[in-house]
Amino acid sequence: MTTPFARPVFGCALLAAFMLVAAPLAAQDAPLVMTAARVSIEGTSNIHEYTASTTDVRLMQIALAEGVAVRDLFNAAVTPGTLQGFEIVVKSGALKSPKEGLDKNMWKALKTTEYPDIVFKLTKLEGKPGALRAIGVLKIAGVEKAVTFDLKAAANASTIPVTGDVPLLMTEYGIAPPKAMMGMLKTDPKVTVTFEVVFAAPQTLTR
Repeated sequence: MTTPFARPVFGCALLAAFMLVAAPLAAQDAPLVMTAARVSIEGTSNIHEYTASTTDVRLMQIALAEGVAVRDLFNAAVTPGTLQGFEIVVKSGALKSPKEGLDKNMWKALKTTEYPDIVFKLTKLEGKPGALRAIGVLKIAGVEKAVTFDLKAAANASTIPVTGDVPLLMTEYGIAPPKAMMGMLKTDPKVTVTFEVVFAAPQTLTR
């Protein structure tokens, strides 16, 4: 999957595993389609900082409130109260780091074999266009937690770029911070998940 992002997004080290048994949302079924996405994790250790990221992100659900006119679709989508359903899934095993030897330890800590998916479900969108606050549920390694974070979203002529980051504590999700180099490298349990997503209207919709 290619992305139109001008720069790589670096985030934190944690996000992993929400249980979901749905198929990806078809473009014809969605009021908006996700055209590009990147999710990253960023953290620190006693030796160096580290990052990992992936573009393997699937849109599972998106629904707008009834009565939203097609011609007002983009502006309505970033207005609190109009987005009534939103869920994305990230493949935890697709997260990769430029640091040699980090991936296997990270995947082991995230329990990617048992919990292959990372899922975020939005429950409420507050604030105002351009300065939004997302409230939702994050499920990692079988542990579900409520999260709240700021979003930046602004509709332009054809797309809606959305960015945000979520600070997390790995131990709250029952995840042991990854270790490497015979235990000499120890990671901090504090991480930040960063995401950047671009939405567009399906080609079948005209403004």
